[in-house]
Amino acid sequence: MNPLKAGTLKWQYYHLQHRPTSSDYWPIVSPIPTPCFASSEIQRLRHLTLPSLRGLRSASVIGRTNIPSFSTMEGAKAVSPTEPPSNEEPKVEDEYTSLSKLLLDFVNISNIDKGWVFPSGTGKDSKAMFSLNQANLLANKKRNFLLSAIITKTGSSGVAFQWSPFPVELSGVSIMVPSPSGSKVLIVRNSENDSPTKIEIWTPSDLEKEFQIPQSVHGSVYVDGWFEGVSWNSDETLVAYVAEEPSPSKPTFNSSGYNSGGTTDKDCNNWKGQGDWVESWGETYANKRRPNLFVINVHSGEVRTSKSISSSLTIGQVVWAPATEVSQQHLVFVGWSSPTRKLGIKYCYNRSCALYAVPNPFYEVQGSESTERSNELEDSYLFNLTEATSSAFFPRFSPDGKILVFLSAKSSVDSGAHSATDSLHRLDWPSDGKPPQSLKIIDVVPVVTCAKDDCFPGLYAPSFLVNPFLSDGRTVILSSMWRSSQVILSVDVLTGNVSRITPHDSDNSWNLLALDEDNIIAVSSSLIHVPQLNYGSLVKDSAVRACWSWQVVEGPIYRCSEKVRSLLSSQRFSVLKIPVRDVAQNTTAGARQPYEAILVSSNSKKASSDPLIVVLHGGPHSVSSTAFSKSLAFLASTGFSLLIVNYRGSLGYGEETLQSLPGKVGTQDVNDVLAAVDHVVEMKLADPSKITVLGGSHGGFLSTHLIGQAPEKFVAAAVRNPVCNLALMVGTTDIPDWCFFETYGNEGLSSFTEAPSKDHLGVFYAKSPVSHIHKVKTPTLFLLGAQDLRVPVSNGLQYARTLRERGVEVKVIVFPEDVHAISRPQSDFESFLNIAAWFKNQKLEVQDV
Repeated sequence: MNPLKAGTLKWQYYHLQHRPTSSDYWPIVSPIPTPCFASSEIQRLRHLTLPSLRGLRSASVIGRTNIPSFSTMEGAKAVSPTEPPSNEEPKVEDEYTSLSKLLLDFVNISNIDKGWVFPSGTGKDSKAMFSLNQANLLANKKRNFLLSAIITKTGSSGVAFQWSPFPVELSGVSIMVPSPSGSKVLIVRNSENDSPTKIEIWTPSDLEKEFQIPQSVHGSVYVDGWFEGVSWNSDETLVAYVAEEPSPSKPTFNSSGYNSGGTTDKDCNNWKGQGDWVESWGETYANKRRPNLFVINVHSGEVRTSKSISSSLTIGQVVWAPATEVSQQHLVFVGWSSPTRKLGIKYCYNRSCALYAVPNPFYEVQGSESTERSNELEDSYLFNLTEATSSAFFPRFSPDGKILVFLSAKSSVDSGAHSATDSLHRLDWPSDGKPPQSLKIIDVVPVVTCAKDDCFPGLYAPSFLVNPFLSDGRTVILSSMWRSSQVILSVDVLTGNVSRITPHDSDNSWNLLALDEDNIIAVSSSLIHVPQLNYGSLVKDSAVRACWSWQVVEGPIYRCSEKVRSLLSSQRFSVLKIPVRDVAQNTTAGARQPYEAILVSSNSKKASSDPLIVVLHGGPHSVSSTAFSKSLAFLASTGFSLLIVNYRGSLGYGEETLQSLPGKVGTQDVNDVLAAVDHVVEMKLADPSKITVLGGSHGGFLSTHLIGQAPEKFVAAAVRNPVCNLALMVGTTDIPDWCFFETYGNEGLSSFTEAPSKDHLGVFYAKSPVSHIHKVKTPTLFLLGAQDLRVPVSNGLQYARTLRERGVEVKVIVFPEDVHAISRPQSDFESFLNIAAWFKNQKLEVQDV
């Protein structure tokens, strides 16, 4: 069997019997199984029978089923997959085997999710915990584990980490959150069915408490990174969190018809209907209705929710306000309202939100006032803290409780861009702890309109530490994009002064993990350097100016094979400045500034003859950073150079640059990519006859535009869930407003409607890659997630079928259970294995791995 023609790979141990489904077979008389991989050995591929190489080049894989198609190279002859093998097939099989082995080496590198640091009690050392994950391909999920260390200060800003001998696997753990003192850890285990959610409280020696919260109280706790919010109060007796509110009751029927009494039992004589449809928040939230706020007493297990919160609000990111002696403690959270419909919220920061405060639901008025009086107060107390702005999220209190800072995506909400330049703001929290109806919002870091030269380009913060303050109570530490690199910034929230505290002389990217008092634990990496743990110490130089000293931390994290290290050491990367073509046609200074492309190539003098993959990010208002990427490192290690283009409209370059793209998609971004390709060709860094293109989502939109608008330039393409037809997408996506905004620009926000007119659909079609499909002749690989709500699978299938109809070489793999990201371990593995094999199969004279 030819592995490049197969559908979705199956993962199993050798001793387990394969359990096929009806979609596991090709539509021929004798079923041929798809390739099977063991946990660490790929040699089994050598025992599979391959169809002819000619059959490979003329096959179209639709879902898990191969359907013969016509190749422009071979006329209208469809080749049967049962042809006898050719002499070239052993080479193809060996190459596929070799690629899969190499990809496993990269996939097995672990990642750090989170880090926590606590005082040890000795006054000198600190305790650190790191949550890590690693792909578990056989189980098709992430394997999570915990690694601990003692941090010892050695003097002169030196530090030593004493690591625990082995990590501990966190089996079945959805989220873990240490208490402020580090003396307890809360662990949540969400169920995958209708079973109760388990909440556990652990001490350093044992399990202290275990509670099972039934579905009638709430569903799964949110651990998604956006609605997610788990927060201990200061005396560690209560934990606030966000969970799915109980599902409404559904109608029950039996043999006599409608059962008005309903039933909670699983009775074979009854069955439940569906009830009213409730809208979700779209992509990745398909089975979620409404996150709500809950508080659990860690001693009794009692769970309460606030009666003050309107059902029209969706709740997330809850934190405790500072405790005071004169008033009840409050909870601060982010609330999203949805007056008409819930548009997709994943990756979309243009959904209006505000900070709210409610009293602690466990608070009981003391003295002569009764509990009923307390409940009456609770019912009437919901404070909107940020009425003056359209966006507020990631609330964080200073250590002394006097300052509340938050990020805002006001520029996204007001413009319609799904992501744009952030701003940082401050509220001065009342000393009595009683939030008024409105607080004055103080701007700390405003939106940067035009970033000149290498100056600060604005805030683009992917996340915010739970405790981001240094001990001075005024300095916040956070990660942010700075053009093509992610850096770490310090911000004085009283003066607004912003400083880049990671090295200026490096294009590496840095990710903030945790603070150890006034020191920083971070990860640095690049496209050719495996991530490395670093420890940053605040020092003073001779000019009494604060600066940071960075020390590499040796340890067991991020270990990789010698082969991977050897391959990466033979590569180099650089960030190229790409001049804007037709500068006079751009009306803003930001749009006229150069953008960037990252070039990864071999150290060899013959690197310019290596085939080039042009890599395009989605969004379009996203960014590709110089940070290590296992999938891109794998592709670069198979003999390709990479040109990763951050076209205008990307994050990290100022608001004017970003806002120059909406209304010009399919032209400005396409021209930027072509200019970047021409730039490296003119510099003799790439061979113009060996250029391929790879992109996902809007990157797929660009890729399919490029093979239509420049059909002679690209010898092969691969796209993941591409936007191919906006006229089709607008009626099926969870973000139809995106289609309007990117097509019409600033006018899109006001013209958005759920029922596009004929004129709208005509403009959408004209802006789409499908309008150029008649010119395409580039062999194209499609990788599609069947559960994608963002760019539904119909978009890619329509384009692929049309290419096949026109005789263009096409291969399609549909992943039945994947959403937009195609990130499930097996799917991600098969996806990039096929991308590498597809490109290498185009006779580009790629060096063997």
